[in-house]
Amino acid sequence: MATASAPATSLLSLLYRSYPNVVPSDSTEPDLPSLSPKIFPEAAYTDAEQDEINQWLSQSSDLAQALKKSETEGISKLLDIVNAHLATRTTVLGAKPSVVDIALYALLGPVVEKWSPEERTGESGYHHIVRHVDLVQNAPLFSLQIPEEEKIKIDVNDVRAAPKFAAPAEGENGGKKKKEKKGTGAGGEKEMVVGRGKNADKEQANKSVVDVAKDKVQEVVDSVTGAITGTPPRREKKEKKPKQQKAPATPAAPLSPALIDLRVGHILRAINHPNADSLYVSTIACGDAPGSDNTTQDEATGLTVRTVCSGLNGLVPLEEMQGRKVVTVCNLKPVTMRGIKSAAMVLAASPKDDDSHAGPVELVNPPEGAEAGDRVFFEGWGDGEPEKVLNPKKKIWETFQPGFTTTDSLEVAFDSGAVPQLNKEGEGSTASSTPIVGKLVTKSGGVCTVKSLKGATVR
Repeated sequence: MATASAPATSLLSLLYRSYPNVVPSDSTEPDLPSLSPKIFPEAAYTDAEQDEINQWLSQSSDLAQALKKSETEGISKLLDIVNAHLATRTTVLGAKPSVVDIALYALLGPVVEKWSPEERTGESGYHHIVRHVDLVQNAPLFSLQIPEEEKIKIDVNDVRAAPKFAAPAEGENGGKKKKEKKGTGAGGEKEMVVGRGKNADKEQANKSVVDVAKDKVQEVVDSVTGAITGTPPRREKKEKKPKQQKAPATPAAPLSPALIDLRVGHILRAINHPNADSLYVSTIACGDAPGSDNTTQDEATGLTVRTVCSGLNGLVPLEEMQGRKVVTVCNLKPVTMRGIKSAAMVLAASPKDDDSHAGPVELVNPPEGAEAGDRVFFEGWGDGEPEKVLNPKKKIWETFQPGFTTTDSLEVAFDSGAVPQLNKEGEGSTASSTPIVGKLVTKSGGVCTVKSLKGATVR
């Protein structure tokens, strides 16, 4: 992997160019551990956070020495540590800015600049380091004074491979789960089909070819015999097959929010999207059968999971996205978001007038005891089956989402009065027998809730 050493003076020049009131131009050796509260006075740092700043400044110094000496093994090891740390954090401290972010930028910016696209976001790339460099040089949070021509050129849409999640070390969560052999029986041996060997298909194919050849030879013999005897060649009358009647068209499913596949999901882990500061990338178990469309097998747990991109970064703390139950929409058409395919959506509540998506935002909580894959539906609208994939042209989600709301009791509900299509003559006649407001529940009757937002929109 291409490397480049970063001169120690680059950090110093960046600091006094960006924060002249804190680091004057005649500074030679500023006290880095003490700079964070001065540069970012609005952020309050705990003793634990200050200790973490000191540790990462030391780590940064070790990386600088390794780069200077071109110690390939040491560089790779330290880059792995930084990349893994940033996978679950927006900044080094999580969300707060600190001088460590600037120190890492000054050190790693020249390194990232020399990396190829494959080294940046390939199968073994450092996705999260690249994302952090782009954040620090552009985010108003840091307000670094860097001319555009000096910034590291990063194409946020050029993602060669989705970032891999690190599997837990041996011993964590009861140790690694043993992978079962695919296509094996109870004794671990491959299942055999009686009467079929490995060449059965080939023999069947060859047999068909022979039969065809025999038919052709017989046709030639009949033609020659007919020419000699003056009798026409025999031809077997083919029986006309009765015309198959077309199956009657399947009647369209009644217009209902039950067409939307709502399920309990279990977020195994969530990380920052490597190329979008507003997105999280979550690994979510939604109860899918192994091999289902748009799913993969999680290496760490063996579970069948979906990868989901959510625009919640900066609205919901990343730590609240870890190891928790949520409500997911599982039959929207998958979309690729900044290079990563997203196969579901996480439901969250926000104020109805929040057109700018500024928050607050609260995740929808399934009832206690709900399991991943449990179906979730609105009371009075539980009949019928969800469509396998919602046709974007029919706008089923867009039709019903305006009715997704929260009550004064902080329960998630569907207000059919907010969906004009349900109140039309004939088409909405079924609505008269259903409640105007139906709670979002599981089969056991437990209700989905939010933390504090009343009369909010849910999407």
